[in-house]
Amino acid sequence: MQATAYTYDPATRTGQVLLDNGTPVPFDAPAFDAGGLRLLRPGQRVRIETEGEGASRRITLVTLQTF
Repeated sequence: MQATAYTYDPATRTGQVLLDNGTPVPFDAPAFDAGGLRLLRPGQRVRIETEGEGASRRITLVTLQTF
C-alpha cells in the first residue's frame, strides 16, 4: 500500500502517514526500523504494510516507494 509521509519525529522514530483517502495512520519505531530508513521528510511517498482493520489497523513497515 502507498501513502504520503505526514509527520516524523527523529528522536522517537515515530510519526504518521496519510493514506490516499486522507486518513492519517500512526506508525511506531519498530515499523520505521523495519524499513531500514534513517530519515523521513513530510511529503515523501512511502510504501507501508499494515495489519488489522479499521481502528485496530497498525503499520508494520514503512519504506520509501520505489518504481
